[in-house]
Amino acid sequence: MSLWGGIEAGGTKFVCAIGVGPDELRAETSFPTTTPQETIGRAIAFFQEHRQTEPLAAVGIASFGPVDPDPRSATFGYITTTPKPHWAQVDFAGQIRAALDVPVGFDSDVNGAALGEFRWGAAQGLDTFVYLTVGTGLGGGGMVNGRLIHGLMHPEMGHMRLPHDWAADPYAGYCSYHGDCWEGLACGPAIEARWQARADQLAPEHPCWALEARYLALGLVNIICTLSPQRIIMGGGVMKQVHLFPLIRREVQRLLNGYIQEEAILQRIDDYIVPPGLGSRAGVLGAMALGEEALAA
Repeated sequence: MSLWGGIEAGGTKFVCAIGVGPDELRAETSFPTTTPQETIGRAIAFFQEHRQTEPLAAVGIASFGPVDPDPRSATFGYITTTPKPHWAQVDFAGQIRAALDVPVGFDSDVNGAALGEFRWGAAQGLDTFVYLTVGTGLGGGGMVNGRLIHGLMHPEMGHMRLPHDWAADPYAGYCSYHGDCWEGLACGPAIEARWQARADQLAPEHPCWALEARYLALGLVNIICTLSPQRIIMGGGVMKQVHLFPLIRREVQRLLNGYIQEEAILQRIDDYIVPPGLGSRAGVLGAMALGEEALAA
């Protein structure tokens, strides 16, 4: 059986796996994201060790970004203008391909997770949906008409601009490029900077959560009105605070104010804004699916 390798490359942690899907993972590991040389080197070493007994046919990479996912581009497979120290303009896919000599699929981390959810998770049977991660950063990807969203590059939903009520929230924002964009107001580090505590340390009744739900709902309403997704899947560390989902759903309904008369939003919103069906493995499983697609290309 041909197996696919997957690399979920996060700004904090890498996850690598070999298998054919969620029910048949042959090997998996994780380690901190440090320098490109060390971190990519550890990923290569993992696959080289296991390929002696597992027939690795392709590798997919779902990476933090911005990245270049266009196979026609001279910088395909690069992490490009990331503010993460030492990682800008790194030929990520090229290093993996040169070391392992297999086809390499490459996309953003959120597009990769979206593909995983489409294959095996909460987006099965859909052709237009959005996957969002709210954690160290805030990013979005997904599909429209059965194809992962691409254009000039890949979606950068986390950097859309939202109304910022400075009287209610004087925090200037975390984003090094835009300050108070969606990511800058609602990512995990923004919560910690604003409230001087990590999200998982704040009680469900803390005022943090009403503000966080409002910011997240404002962005979701923009996405709903723009892309008309059949479902929105929300993962990442912040969304592990499960009490946040009901707050977001109610705020989305309030902000839409009855404008979109669809049963999914009016009557079944608990099934419309949902956590990942694959849990924390959406990214690495989606990366494996990217590898499968690269093999078939």
